[in-house]
Amino acid sequence: MFALVDCNNFYASCERAFQPQLENKPIAILSNNDGCVISRSNETKDLGLPMAAPAFKYQRFFKEKGIHVFSSNYPLYGDMSNRVMDILYRFTPDVEVYSVDEAFLEFNGFENYDFQEYGKQIRSTIKQWTGIPISIGVAPTKALAKVANKIAKKFSKETGGVYVIDSEEKRIKALRWTSIESVWGIGRGNAKRLSARNVKTAFEFTQLSDTWVKNNLAIIGLRLKKDLEGNPTLELEDHDKNKKAIATTRSFEYTFSDINNIKERISTFAGSCAEKLRKQHSSCNMVIVILRSDRHNKDTQQHRGSIAIPLSYATDSTLVITKCAVKAVETLFRTGVKYKRAGVIVTSLIPTDRKQLDLFSNENPKHASLMKTMDTINNKYGYKVKIANQDLDRTWKMKQEHLSPRYTTNIDEIIEVK
Repeated sequence: MFALVDCNNFYASCERAFQPQLENKPIAILSNNDGCVISRSNETKDLGLPMAAPAFKYQRFFKEKGIHVFSSNYPLYGDMSNRVMDILYRFTPDVEVYSVDEAFLEFNGFENYDFQEYGKQIRSTIKQWTGIPISIGVAPTKALAKVANKIAKKFSKETGGVYVIDSEEKRIKALRWTSIESVWGIGRGNAKRLSARNVKTAFEFTQLSDTWVKNNLAIIGLRLKKDLEGNPTLELEDHDKNKKAIATTRSFEYTFSDINNIKERISTFAGSCAEKLRKQHSSCNMVIVILRSDRHNKDTQQHRGSIAIPLSYATDSTLVITKCAVKAVETLFRTGVKYKRAGVIVTSLIPTDRKQLDLFSNENPKHASLMKTMDTINNKYGYKVKIANQDLDRTWKMKQEHLSPRYTTNIDEIIEVK
């Protein structure tokens, strides 16, 4: 059996865990630089606030409806996520951390367990130890566990936040209830393709022939169909697997029309990517740089551009990656455009200890020891060492006018008991 554990309205629940007076109150969490709404409590959804609503357009709405608005507090959310995931390992050793607020569990050797009661035990433990409410769906496959989780969350009062698909009757009933658009793994394109064949529910999807599904949705679609039929084909993935690409993208606190400001930001983003590369012992063969103007300001000149630069050798050096990214800015930048967002992506990753050497172009051998020393100092003392074209007083500046304290990660911001 598999289970999908999903933290309910995770960002809002993290805020409530330390501010219980917000229980049952509408909450909205904003993106970087307080740009748009990225998370809503159920109470906020009921008030009609749309997802991705630009914050500057909804200021009056927030006040009129009494919505409590918070800036994204990623140190808090990340730490609370780690606490929830650590607790899950107490109930089974087989855990796949799927996202910051979701995890798949596999129960091998649990044949005689009452999964309804076991799910309630998991739920109550996490709620008591972290204050985070969760929903749990249990089923014979991962795809069915996703469906079961939706039922547990949708009908929380009837299910107690836990729903188990443990019979053919329950499986068919659940699939008839699930629309094809909400099936895990069915994207917009496939949903339209299935809708054209008058497939509206997950159950109708399972009634299609294997041949048609494989020809039109490829092998991934066929595996999903088998999973929904109750035949396990999707296994737990190793959540410690290295990333295939690493990105650092940010909105600026203000719009920038000066190329030097943008170069500094890109340099910092590139340095962050290089540091992440070294942490997972990888090197990149390509650097992608992105520049975006403020799409919400229609009165200004618009520009969206990106450029991919292949490297002559794989590297994890901040010096090499930053130099490459800054040169890309000179190509992309347009005079007169006010830029609001930028990003750096490093891709075509390989393990650093398996880099292909080249007779004619290779990295300066001093870079490896220099990067090791820089990482050691920064990890021990904070970011004290940077390259010269980065602002020494900032990593990146973000507008966070509604930021809550970092209760669990900063000793100066812990809860005070009076």
